[in-house]
Amino acid sequence: MSHPVLILGGGIGGITAALELAEAGQEVVLVEKESYLGGNVSQFHNYFPKLCPPSCGLEINYRRIRVNPRITYYTDTTLKQLEGSVGNFKVTLETQPRLVNDNCTACGKCADVCPVERPGGKGVDKGEKAAYIRDGIPFPYMYTIDAGVCRKEACEKCLEVCDSQAIDLDAAAVEIVLQIHAVILATGWQLYDANRLENYPYREDPDILTNLEFEHLMASTVSDQRDLTRPSDGRLPERIAFIQCAGSRDQHHLAYCSAVCCSATIKHVLTLAEHYPGISTEVFYIDLRLTGRNEVLLQKAEKHGSVRMTKGKVGRISRDPSGNQLLIEVEDVMSGSRRVDSFDLVVLAAGMVPNPVPLDLQRGPEGFLEPVQQEGIYPAGSCKRPMDVATTVRDATGAVLKAMQR
Repeated sequence: MSHPVLILGGGIGGITAALELAEAGQEVVLVEKESYLGGNVSQFHNYFPKLCPPSCGLEINYRRIRVNPRITYYTDTTLKQLEGSVGNFKVTLETQPRLVNDNCTACGKCADVCPVERPGGKGVDKGEKAAYIRDGIPFPYMYTIDAGVCRKEACEKCLEVCDSQAIDLDAAAVEIVLQIHAVILATGWQLYDANRLENYPYREDPDILTNLEFEHLMASTVSDQRDLTRPSDGRLPERIAFIQCAGSRDQHHLAYCSAVCCSATIKHVLTLAEHYPGISTEVFYIDLRLTGRNEVLLQKAEKHGSVRMTKGKVGRISRDPSGNQLLIEVEDVMSGSRRVDSFDLVVLAAGMVPNPVPLDLQRGPEGFLEPVQQEGIYPAGSCKRPMDVATTVRDATGAVLKAMQR
C-alpha cells in the first residue's frame, strides 16, 4: 500500500489492528479521542475468562507500539473529515492541546501544586487534579492538563515546579491532513445511560452504581490496597445486589442483549468472594447468558456460599425509612412470590451501545455499524455489536486481513 491505514479508536481493538498491520509491514496511523490509548480495558480490574488483570496484555502491546517505527499515534485527536475512496482517502484530523509536551517525565510535581480538581465520577471518592495521569494502565505515561478546568491565566504553579519544561499552557489545536489507503473503525462502546431508567434512582442515589463504575471502584481499591466502601458514607458494605438487564431486553430502552453483562457480573461476584469473603452478593437475572469458557465462572459462583442467584426482574429500588439501606422489590420467579429485601450497595448491569462515529455509515436498527460499508472502510470490534475482549481482538484481526487485501 502506498499510503498508511488509518485506525480510528485506540482501545484494545484499535491497538490490535495497529500492531497486526505494522508487524506485517504496513504503515499505520492510530487515532484516539482521549488523552491515552487503552480504552475501557485499561481501567478494568480484570477480565474473563481467566480473571487476569489487563496489564497481562496491554503492557506488552504498549511496548510493541513504542518500538515499531511503522506506527504513528495521535491522542486527543478526532476525525473532522473523510473523503475519497479506497487507496486514496483524504482525512482531516484535529488534535486538541494536551498542554504537556513530550519532555514530561511523569514526576507528578505539576499535580502536587495544582489547586483545581476535575469532577470525580460516581463511585470515586475524589476527583483528579486538572494536571493528571488517568487511572489504570495509561499510555503514553505522561501527564495531561484538562484545558476545560485549568485556570491558565490565574494559575501557573505547574510552570514554576516543572524542571523539564514540559508545560505549554499556550498550546493550540493542530489540524493534520493525510492521504490514507483504508480506514479501520475501532471506535468501541459506552454504557447505556442509566439515568434513563425511571424505576431505578441512579442519578439521585450514590450507592447505585453501573457495572463499569463498580469495575473502576474494584480496580482502585485493590490497587491501592484499601477497603471497598460505600460512596454515601464510607462504610464497608455487607450485602451487594447485582441487577442484570438494567435497561436491556426492554422495548423502552435497549431491545437487545449486550452479551457480556452476565459474564462481567459473575466476574465481579467472584472477585468480591476472593478479596472480601465477608460480603454476601445476590444476582437478580432474567436469564444467565454465559457462553463457552465463561460457563465455568458461573459454576464457580453457584458453588460459592456467599453468592446467591435469583431469577427475577427487579421492579423498583428505593431507600428504607432510616435511609441506611436500599430496598429492592422483585418478583422471585422460582418461589412465585414478591420479595422486598435490603442491600448496602446496588450494581446495575447496563447494556453496551456504540460510541458515536463522525461519518455517514450504514447502521443496524440498534445503532451498531453494519459489517459491510463503503469499500476501504472496515468496522471492527464492539462498534459492530457487543463483544468481550477476546472476541474484539479476533474481530480486529479480521478487519486487518480485509484491509490488506484491498
